[in-house]
Amino acid sequence: MGAHTVLSNFPTNAPVLSLKHFKRGFLFDSSSTHCFLRFAEFKSSTQAIQIAHRTQVISAVSSKKVDVENSDLKSRRKKLAVFVSGGGSNFKAIHAATRDGCAFGDVVVLVTNKTSCGGAAYARENGIPVIQFPKTKNDSEGLSTDGLVSALRKYEVDFVLLAGYLKLIPVELVRNFPKRILNIHPSLLPAFGGKGYYGLKVHKAVIASGARYSGPTIHYVDEEYDTGKILAQRVVSVCAFDTPEELAARVLHEVTSFARISFLITCRVPLVSHSA
Repeated sequence: MGAHTVLSNFPTNAPVLSLKHFKRGFLFDSSSTHCFLRFAEFKSSTQAIQIAHRTQVISAVSSKKVDVENSDLKSRRKKLAVFVSGGGSNFKAIHAATRDGCAFGDVVVLVTNKTSCGGAAYARENGIPVIQFPKTKNDSEGLSTDGLVSALRKYEVDFVLLAGYLKLIPVELVRNFPKRILNIHPSLLPAFGGKGYYGLKVHKAVIASGARYSGPTIHYVDEEYDTGKILAQRVVSVCAFDTPEELAARVLHEVTSFARISFLITCRVPLVSHSA
């Protein structure tokens, strides 16, 4: 028996033939296209794998492995630039999702204002190029705004994801990537947003206010801090005696949920949803 991996796109309710010993997988339903995406790993006693509708065999059949991939799905896979300023917990989650097949995109470059931060170190460890932005007076390696725009075009970036990036995004970048820059903010905007609200500072402020709920917000980036159109939010409870670290961990769990990551990579905008 050979091990097989299939990444495919079927019309809803289309049959899958000759699929044996299903091991694991997931579904992502799209009401707009009436299709679902399935990633599956399984074993088959045969060398031939029949998948109904719109799939293309792209690798040679060997005695041990057959890869089947949908060309339409591959064409939708996005190239992502992620911006970070710190440890990069959201960045790591996004990268893990793309690497493990749980999200349909690839992180092609990391942008940071702190090249010694944990997020930058993680990027280097995983072979992801690191760009310093903005340029500082004492560092000749950083890029200007025009240089950054050119670099992102060089990497053919489809979407920019801000994952704990603390600098205001320049107007020129916003205008060059309209509705293609998204931010993950760790509170339910518009509450606890704006300049100075980042990382544990957000969670400390939430707890100090006595708020009963918090959660992450995904929004488009405009020319101000945390004021762009809100695309999705997830609500988590603030528990009695929560520490900022404990609240941050629950908010991060929602950020890294499959639905949110799928949304980020495919840029399908779901309804604002709530989870206790």
